[in-house]
Amino acid sequence: MEFSFFHSKLEGAGAETPVLAIPEIGLKLTVRMEPAQSNGAMSIIETENAPGFGPPLHRHPETEIFRVLEGRYLYEIDGKRFYAETGDVVTIPGGSVHAFRNDGDTPARQFIIICPALDASRFFAGLADVMKGGRPDTEVLNAFSRKWQVEFLGPPLK
Repeated sequence: MEFSFFHSKLEGAGAETPVLAIPEIGLKLTVRMEPAQSNGAMSIIETENAPGFGPPLHRHPETEIFRVLEGRYLYEIDGKRFYAETGDVVTIPGGSVHAFRNDGDTPARQFIIICPALDASRFFAGLADVMKGGRPDTEVLNAFSRKWQVEFLGPPLK
């Protein structure tokens, strides 16, 4: 695994990291490391989820490592549900069917490592375009996400 030197600044002088918002799923996302900085080994994103929101049930080949920075999340992985709170780390192996939801009444945040890297900037910008004006059905989501090897399998967690 070969990495380049990289320093991700979120705020202040020299900050170049825009926030991407997808209000239809209550998501604000910042890409903290693009695939190029790790020669494709990983990408890193930081997310903020609005209360009661999270992604639809889905799966993809990449492994994700979540660290809850703030709040409480309900996770479902391969049919098993559990809670993760501030400071907890959750690993979701590639290919696992999963979803999560901010279970609190204030915004919650996570730091997520994706291995191997996913071009999160392009994926989430495309997802935002697909979701503009409302949440599309699973068939429309899968038509978009097929090229990313992401399969949407059901609605967000209730």
